[in-house]
Amino acid sequence: MNVLSTQIAGVLIVEPNVFGDDRGFFLESFNEKEMRKIGIDAHFMQDNHSRSQHNVLRGLHYQISQPQGKLVRVVRGKVFDAAVDIRRNSPTFGKWVGVELSAENKRLFWLSPGMAHGFVVLSDSADLVYKATDYYAPQFERTILWNDPDLGIEWPIIDEPILSSKDAAGTTFRSAEVYEDEFLLKEANANT
Repeated sequence: MNVLSTQIAGVLIVEPNVFGDDRGFFLESFNEKEMRKIGIDAHFMQDNHSRSQHNVLRGLHYQISQPQGKLVRVVRGKVFDAAVDIRRNSPTFGKWVGVELSAENKRLFWLSPGMAHGFVVLSDSADLVYKATDYYAPQFERTILWNDPDLGIEWPIIDEPILSSKDAAGTTFRSAEVYEDEFLLKEANANT
């Protein structure tokens, strides 16, 4: 397994070992022991599967309580996935990292708790699956505008994306609730 660090502590790109031949391929999408070796020491509470059409953009989502770490991958199609550091005491507060995830490249994207998360579908459609370190709690869910100028995420899109009403009504980064808790920063630094 190859691990690529990013400019944000607690955000990693993981390239799993893939064994393939003319019949197909095999890979381990999750192995707790191997993940611990690369610094992802997380206990996962639920798995999610999202299917979206071309140009659908979801995000930027996070939970202000019960923050979720996410191990994301695409099993069909292609997306551009983005993580934004919203831990106020982090040296990379307000910075973002983006990566293309696809069924072809088989990459995984690790976002420790304390990140806002979003993605846009680049293929005709895409299936994105991810493991989360805490349960979904709609009462704590928050959304930051995908195109907030203070963040300046460089989404690889030409047309206006297709948004849910919740995502279209997201808040600006400057007015968003963010994580003040030191434990999120300590956890991310321990897991990098």
